[in-house]
This record gives sequence, structure tokens and C-alpha cells, in this order.
Amino acid sequence: MNYYTEIKHKLINNENYSIIKEYSKERYKVKTYFEIGKLLYEAGNHYGEGILKSYALRLTKELGKGYTFTSLSRMKKYYLLVEKLATLSQQLTYGHYVELLPLKNIDEIKYYIMITEEKTLSIRELRQKIKSNEYKRLSEITKKKIVTEEKITIQDFIKNPIVIKSQNNNLLVTEKDLQNIILEDIPTFLEELGNYFCFIKNEFKIKIGDRYNYIDLLLYNIEYKCYVIIELKVTELKKEHIGQIEVYMNYIDNNLKTINEDKTIGIIICKKDNHFIMEYCSDPRIISREYTLKN
Repeated sequence: MNYYTEIKHKLINNENYSIIKEYSKERYKVKTYFEIGKLLYEAGNHYGEGILKSYALRLTKELGKGYTFTSLSRMKKYYLLVEKLATLSQQLTYGHYVELLPLKNIDEIKYYIMITEEKTLSIRELRQKIKSNEYKRLSEITKKKIVTEEKITIQDFIKNPIVIKSQNNNLLVTEKDLQNIILEDIPTFLEELGNYFCFIKNEFKIKIGDRYNYIDLLLYNIEYKCYVIIELKVTELKKEHIGQIEVYMNYIDNNLKTINEDKTIGIIICKKDNHFIMEYCSDPRIISREYTLKN
């Protein structure tokens, strides 16, 4: 087989196909670059790895810019990745796959493909999730559930630590400061918690006995049909925090929750977790997560 001629022919066809509507063009590119990657892999095995540099020079000279050694190497890596995955996603573009190429863990790659498909992520959004180490911030239990396709709970996709965007990291002193930072970009914060979280109110007022109390953040999860209480702590997790949020959860269950809704979940977001306290927390609805501030 004349590998070079075949590769050149496919690249010319791909350029000619660019007159077709955007979606079809991208589908064609995904398929074409996979086929070119395969040819480059086979050519490398046949002639040696140096053949990519030779092809890049010839293609650039004959077809113009865009066919550098780097771009050809990327197509080859793309082919090898898809071979490991055993299937091409119908929703990911070639640009999406390029973002996945530096990753080594196949389970991590599959996770990012899954959420890209589920949430229709743009290339930029996928890049941001990879940059924030979203997969690495999931628990090992959650990672195993994804691989074995076990039932997922509301707690599984709440990252640890939770990344909170802030332009003034050094000014954080109180829980109120932390709350204000979260409220500046509530959609991003909800994404850190997982899927289908909705914001209801901050400083949600409840009356217990003759005293008013204020829940830092009250959320609702549509998928699991339950209220979610968020309590913010700029200190290490303490045992009294557990008692406080438990009281709030019971209040919501007794006064807001309907018979068709699940019991309220409590999330304590703290500066530093205390695994010993959580180990002896008897209520599985209460979870704790650390937070980290980033620009």
C-alpha cells in the first residue's frame, strides 16, 4: 500500500467536504482522522517512526499549512485512543478527543466522554473539567460504580475538594464571605455538586421553638427529588456542626418535604475535613467535603 498517497487523498476529500453543513463536516472529520491515524500507525510500523516527519513535510508542501508533524502525531494518537475505547462517540468532535489525548487512565477518559455526552459539553467546557481534575476529585467508590455501572447516589458526584472560584482568595474570613463568593457564580458551584441541583435560597429562615435560624444555602435536586442543605464552615469540621445540620435537615423533612419526596440531604463544606468525626456520624444523609478557592 502507498500510505502517503492514501493519506493525501483522504485529507483532500476532507477539505472538499468542508462545504457541507457543520455537523456533517465534523462527523466526516472524526471518521477521516481516525482512518488517517490508522494509516500513520501502520506506516510507522512499516517504515519507522521517522516517516511521520517525512509525510508532514510533503503534505505541507503539497497541500499547505495544517499538516505538521504535531498534527499527524495527534491523529495517530487519536486512532490508538479510539482503538482502546473500541468505539467512536457520535457526539464528540475531533477537538474533544484532542483534549483527552494527554490522559493515561482509560477509566478517566471514559468518564469525561460520558459527561461530555450527558451534558453536551463544548470543547472549552471539557477542557475546564479536565483542568480542574474533576475525575480525580471523585471518591474511589464512585469511580468503581462508574466502571461497574452500579446505581449512583446523590452523594457520588459531589467532588472533594469542591473548587470555588474566587477573585479575592485572601479576603475570606467568615462563612458569610464564603457564601457571597459562591453566590457570585452559583451555576458553577452547583456543577461541582453534580447533576440537577437547583438553588432555592441563601440564608433560608426557619423557626425552631422561639428562635429563628438561618440555613446557609437551601437547594433542591430534581433527579433525586429531595431538598439539600449546605452549611459552610471556614474551619475544620467539628462535632457540633453535625448536630446543627441534623436539626436543620429534620426541620425541612417535617415542614417542607412532601410524602412523594426523599429525605433531606445535608452537606457540610469545610476548610478541613475530620474523618474521625464522620466515621462516628450515624446519619448517612450527612456528608462533608473540603473546599478550595481558585481564581
